[in-house]
Amino acid sequence: MGLIEMIEAEGMKENVPSFNVGDTVKVGYRIIEGGKERIQNFEGVVIAKKNGGIRESFTVRRLSFGVGVERCFPLHSPKIAYVNVVREGKVRRAKLYYLRGRTGKAAKIKEKK
Repeated sequence: MGLIEMIEAEGMKENVPSFNVGDTVKVGYRIIEGGKERIQNFEGVVIAKKNGGIRESFTVRRLSFGVGVERCFPLHSPKIAYVNVVREGKVRRAKLYYLRGRTGKAAKIKEKK
């Protein structure tokens, strides 16, 4: 198992910010269109974090024109330019899938003080 752990350690990023489920984050994702590369921002609430180590991923949810949009990002992917924490949320669950059925004020998350 030592060899596998060494390979995983090489692929992991060092400058990953610590964030939790319930936090509002802004993710910069690199997109290649033709020969050009640009960064697309995706801002929303982290509703789930999965796995650990090199396989760690997180799901971000936001409302876009009244429609819920969710996107999963692998945390240590080279396509992720940055992850900025905009707001820290106060939640008591590990997964916030219940937000899918809620809109408006019912989908609000309290801010950590």
